[in-house]
Amino acid sequence: MPAPATGSAPTPVNPRSRVLVASLIGTTIEFYDFYIYATAAVLVFPQLFFPSSDPTTALLSSFAVFGAAMVARPVGAVVFGHLGDRLGRKKTLVVSLLTMGLATFLIGVLPTYAQAGWVATALLVLMRLAQGFALGGEWSGAALVATENAPSGKRALYGTFPQLGAPLGFIIGNGLFLLMGALLPSAAGADPTQPSDAFLDWGWRVPFLFSAVMVAIGLWVRSRLVESAVFTKTRASGGVRRLPLATVVRGHGRQLVLGTFIMLATYVLFYLMTTFSLSYGRTAEDAAVPGLGYGYTTFVLMLIFGVLFFAAFTLVSGPLADRYGRRSTLTWITAAIVVFGLVWEPLIGLGTGGVLLWLVLGFTLMGLTFGPMGALLPELFPTSVRYTGSGISYNVSSILGAAVAPFIAVALWEAGDGSPWLVGVYLSAMAVLTLVALLLGKETKDVSLDDGETSRTEDPARSVTATGGS
Repeated sequence: MPAPATGSAPTPVNPRSRVLVASLIGTTIEFYDFYIYATAAVLVFPQLFFPSSDPTTALLSSFAVFGAAMVARPVGAVVFGHLGDRLGRKKTLVVSLLTMGLATFLIGVLPTYAQAGWVATALLVLMRLAQGFALGGEWSGAALVATENAPSGKRALYGTFPQLGAPLGFIIGNGLFLLMGALLPSAAGADPTQPSDAFLDWGWRVPFLFSAVMVAIGLWVRSRLVESAVFTKTRASGGVRRLPLATVVRGHGRQLVLGTFIMLATYVLFYLMTTFSLSYGRTAEDAAVPGLGYGYTTFVLMLIFGVLFFAAFTLVSGPLADRYGRRSTLTWITAAIVVFGLVWEPLIGLGTGGVLLWLVLGFTLMGLTFGPMGALLPELFPTSVRYTGSGISYNVSSILGAAVAPFIAVALWEAGDGSPWLVGVYLSAMAVLTLVALLLGKETKDVSLDDGETSRTEDPARSVTATGGS
């Protein structure tokens, strides 16, 4: 754990507006790319890339590929973390954004299973793995840009801006899918919850191709950044590590484990409310495994309404964590997630009003728990391994939480004969694990991120000179 602050925070090298926009726009693009895949995984991929006589099997196959990207994320965290801790935050963020954007664009031009057989499915899996690999390096870099340039006493507030990219990416991505669905509506008499032939033919590709425009904007903003003063000082003092991964595992293993489990409830809630809920909400009430029976457009609009609360309370969480501390704030929020998971069935049983309340409460808790992570995870590690350490914790948690959450949720949904009560219990159980991790951890509100001298003495054999680190 870095030592407590003993002086005032260094003056940010970058203008505050540039820091906030650069950290926000990158994660907005990254989450946009991830969300449009998640939407397509429910809406079109089971039909186009995973044909099966059993719709549930096709859906589970699509979710399995969705989860495969989560497995690639820790690999990306290690690779991009190494680059970020050796070469700097700015260069690494540019590479991760390019990787994500290229993979997403290529998904938009892939042949379908009917056109290329298993080759089409294999290419989709490869592009999905590339997305996960890139996202593994994106989040921690964006969080470091925000927190390492934050003024004193506002680190959690600044850390919420990369987190805000998640709800914004959701709204843009799903909004574009809604627009394409409106322009290419289902044929008269067709099931209104199913996309039209034109949408399945080419309409679903437009959101993937549009990502190229967003990436170009993101690259322009990030190219104007200068390296954070905190990292520059560490590099100048010879504190850059040759092998950041070895250093963080050997010297900060406890923080890695705690950070991973502190993120667990957030990830499970995140993907249950965005990915599983879309499948559950659209499934017909008379299906073999019944759902809520809403049309796609209706339920996505309900989701977007809920995500507005996600965005608002992400920003609210920053000042709360700056005032009351990260650990205490998250402890109360995680306890509320435990309770929320136990009331899924009675809430949803109240009809449309209850479903809306379920979405609002879930996304409100999502914003409150997700926001402080942008500051807490980087604060667990010294500058020389901060990119690697925070990235590994964040992304290993994606395997334990997000990678399996949609898959487990579908299985529990089936086990409950269409009732989501077991899914809610699963969420509560994961939140209990996060509570334990929070109680075992320490408050990070007052630690200093300017710890070049401390990190330099931990492993002198593996430090490099300023020239070697560049």
